[in-house]
Amino acid sequence: MHSDLIGKVEKARRYAEEPERIKFSHLKAHFNGGNSEHEIELKDNHWTCTCSFSHTWGTCAHIMAMQRILTPMLTPEAIHDTDLKLDSATVEA
Repeated sequence: MHSDLIGKVEKARRYAEEPERIKFSHLKAHFNGGNSEHEIELKDNHWTCTCSFSHTWGTCAHIMAMQRILTPMLTPEAIHDTDLKLDSATVEA
């Protein structure tokens, strides 16, 4: 193997051990949920999901799972992004 390529393979191995070097600015993924597949998107540090729970509550298990999985590669804004929609009746219940 050519020495230049060997050096790049070693560098790639080091990079792979340091996921915090990567920060996603845009991401689209398909998430196989318990009932169906959903599309999750991160754009401008804001998450969206096609599931009905996310449309109602502003976040969902799919988004929260992606935030946990990708934490080292997300900006602080993307880690903590939520549009959680609570009203006083919901909080008291």
